[in-house]
Amino acid sequence: MYTPVKTLEEYNELIRKEQALLFYFSTDECQVCKVLKPKIEELLSANFPKIKLFYINLNTAPELSAQNRIFAVPAIQLVFGGREYLRKSRSFGLAELEDEIARPYRLMFNK
Repeated sequence: MYTPVKTLEEYNELIRKEQALLFYFSTDECQVCKVLKPKIEELLSANFPKIKLFYINLNTAPELSAQNRIFAVPAIQLVFGGREYLRKSRSFGLAELEDEIARPYRLMFNK
C-alpha cells in the first residue's frame, strides 16, 4: 500500500532512512495514473517486496514536483541507498519497469 508524502522534509527524511523506495507522482485529474497505480503496487508486492511505496499527489504537494523536476504524470522515481536509480514518466510499461528494477534489487538484497 502506498503511503502519502506531503512535504519536502518528509520526502528527504525517507530518502535518508529507507534502503529502497518507489515514489509514485500523480494528480487528481490523471485517469491513467489511477489505473496504473494498483498495477505498480501489485508488481512490487509480488516481485520486489522490500521496496517501500510512497504516493505524492502533485495537487497537494507541488513543491515536490518542482524539486524533483517532474513535469508529466504518471511518474515514478526509484531510490536505492539514498540515490535515484530510475525515473520514468508519462508512458512506460510494467514489463519494462520490472526488468529495470530486477538487477539493482537483486544486487541490493542478494535475491
